[in-house]
Amino acid sequence: MGTRILSISGLRGIIGDGLDPLYVTEFAAALGTMFSGGKIVVTQDGRTTGNLVYHSVVAGLLATGCEVLDGGVSTTPTCGVLVKHYGAAGGLQITASHNPIEWNGLKPFAPDGSVFNRELGQELIRILDEDAIVWKDWSATGKVTKIEDPAAPHIARVLELVDVEAIRKKKFKVVLDCNHGSGATCGPRLLKELGCEVVVLGGVADGKFEHIPEPVEKNLTELCAAVSANKADAGFAQDPDADRMAIVDNSGRYIGEELTLALAADHVLAKRKGPFVVNGSTSRVTEDIAKKHGCQFHRSFVGEAHVCAKMRSVQAELGGEGNGGVIEPRVGYVRDSLVSMAYVLDGLAQRSTTLENWADDLPFYTIVKDKITCPAEAVTEACKALRKQFKDAKVTEGDGLRLDWSDRWVQVRASNTEPILRVIAEAPETDDATNLCEQAMDVVRAAVGK
Repeated sequence: MGTRILSISGLRGIIGDGLDPLYVTEFAAALGTMFSGGKIVVTQDGRTTGNLVYHSVVAGLLATGCEVLDGGVSTTPTCGVLVKHYGAAGGLQITASHNPIEWNGLKPFAPDGSVFNRELGQELIRILDEDAIVWKDWSATGKVTKIEDPAAPHIARVLELVDVEAIRKKKFKVVLDCNHGSGATCGPRLLKELGCEVVVLGGVADGKFEHIPEPVEKNLTELCAAVSANKADAGFAQDPDADRMAIVDNSGRYIGEELTLALAADHVLAKRKGPFVVNGSTSRVTEDIAKKHGCQFHRSFVGEAHVCAKMRSVQAELGGEGNGGVIEPRVGYVRDSLVSMAYVLDGLAQRSTTLENWADDLPFYTIVKDKITCPAEAVTEACKALRKQFKDAKVTEGDGLRLDWSDRWVQVRASNTEPILRVIAEAPETDDATNLCEQAMDVVRAAVGK
């Protein structure tokens, strides 16, 4: 299997080390079998290996009788919108999200344009495990139909969420770092529709990343400098498939992924009262914002599918994850950087303030994230060691281990998409959050023999 990781959310791996054309074809054929042929939207995030994976995917879908609706290089949330727009049976985004350039993967979509839930994911895995693929004979194979302007339906839905004229009057200047990912196909276009002057970094969606693709502070020094140099009102950084976004304020300060969701929530929940859902690794600032606006607050397990399931169950107005992913049900049950940009600009237009001041008005916490290469089976030992070390903490299990105190918390959990263990800590003071994360990392290293 090499690096191949299969879960209810889809498939990821390194090309040439587990993610090979034969397996990709089988995965796609399992999806085609699951949806009994029908129309399947296929898009890709622009990675250099995208065409290799695309042709393998198409072979599997055509061989199971599907009509492939080819959306070309498009964002992950665009794929979801297209599934619903065309009444397709499902969708498949070719992406490895924020993973390094050697990775690629497949993310399936349900008929309603949402990411797979647990039941759908388990059914797909069952078909693969039991070799239950239904191959069609020569007379019943599928065909490929090209989608013209795949970004248009997505952009149209996002524009309906905000006061377009109010944003246009502000004539914001925005630096957008697409980093040669699929965000380049629609991010600049959306911002121009909103009347922004746009400076684009990495605006060709060819997968030739100019920096490590995860939109965290150490990877975005060029964006911070560009915001300052251009005297911009905001800087936005998308990951390769543009479902996540990090923010740089008008002073050139990285304010991060966590505040992407926090700012969107502060804007939306002030107008639309209702339940708000985040995952168990998201900053407490979101809980404070929900309380401020008198809205119910819920936490789910980490993972987009878990957040979406919880959102549906409580009929949430908004949801998301602290990794820069805002989920707006009015567009689709999938993280969406275009929604994030639109809500931040709409909020700025209504507040007539700077992004720096708006961010500084929110409750302040420092969240520190680290990771260690670790097999999934070692997680249990790491959690046992942490419980022993921090006996005074409130314990929450089920999604790794979360330990809470009155003013801080730390969580340790296995990644669903990489062979790593994530350690996340948060506290009101930076030193306290850093020290807590370092203590937890030391305990984890000792437990797993690193």
